[in-house]
Amino acid sequence: AVGSSANTFSYTLNEGTKAANYDITTTAGTLTVTELTDKVTVTITENSGSETYDGAEKTVTGYTVSIDNKLYTDADFTFSGKATVKGTDAGTYNMELKASDFTNNSKNFSNVEFVIVDGTLEISKRSVTLTSATQEKVYDGTALTNNEVTVGGDGFADGEGASYDVTGTQTAVGSSANTFSYTLNEGTNDGNYIIEKVYGTLTILAPSKVQVTITEHGSVETYNNEEYVVEGYDFATSNDLYTLSDFKFLGDSVVSGTNVGNYPMDLKPEDFENINENFEVEFKIVNDTLVIN
Repeated sequence: AVGSSANTFSYTLNEGTKAANYDITTTAGTLTVTELTDKVTVTITENSGSETYDGAEKTVTGYTVSIDNKLYTDADFTFSGKATVKGTDAGTYNMELKASDFTNNSKNFSNVEFVIVDGTLEISKRSVTLTSATQEKVYDGTALTNNEVTVGGDGFADGEGASYDVTGTQTAVGSSANTFSYTLNEGTNDGNYIIEKVYGTLTILAPSKVQVTITEHGSVETYNNEEYVVEGYDFATSNDLYTLSDFKFLGDSVVSGTNVGNYPMDLKPEDFENINENFEVEFKIVNDTLVIN
């Protein structure tokens, strides 16, 4: 160790050497060790940790030591700080040790430098995917809705979550997004999550082709030198959802006559126009006549 001490010794005369023939005086020399003045670098590397947010507190403790002089050891210094970092919410937490937290206790080294390499506790956000339902049905005139929302990805931490307002709706033939919004529950912090919304699809399928049967009105009369008039037609459909309001009549459904004879109404399929895009329609004409006998 640094300091001085006597270089003490004892001696034994060799065989044949008589002590009476000598006046022997012993003088101890001095052994001196001076302190090492070369710099000793002690590198303190804080421990680090990486976690995913789950609502529970996370902790990282301790550090590792690297010394550039093998004569200097962990026993030559003391640590008076607190090598602990804690966190719960997503974010970066620094341990923040300081060189002043470490004290050289060895008198053998006069030039000791403590260097801190920062470590962190990283708590990453949870990835959550919110997906609304996908559904389809054949057109029936009523709205298609589905309020189900599925939580995927990492999911919410225990005891946390969200409520949903699903606004998607589809009534006519076609497709649209099953839109929705969400509100995080009390105690659920948006900063702890990466939330992605995925809209499902609501689809209304076209029904089978509708057969519309138009049956002309007819009449059988006896001549009386007066004009007879027949007008209109009857309507029948293979799908009860299809009504008179779903098509336009572009023709003339009136037939008249005075003299004896047959007077056909002569409606044609092209006299009728489908105006409801939810249906594919075929018009069939059943002819009838005004007969004057």
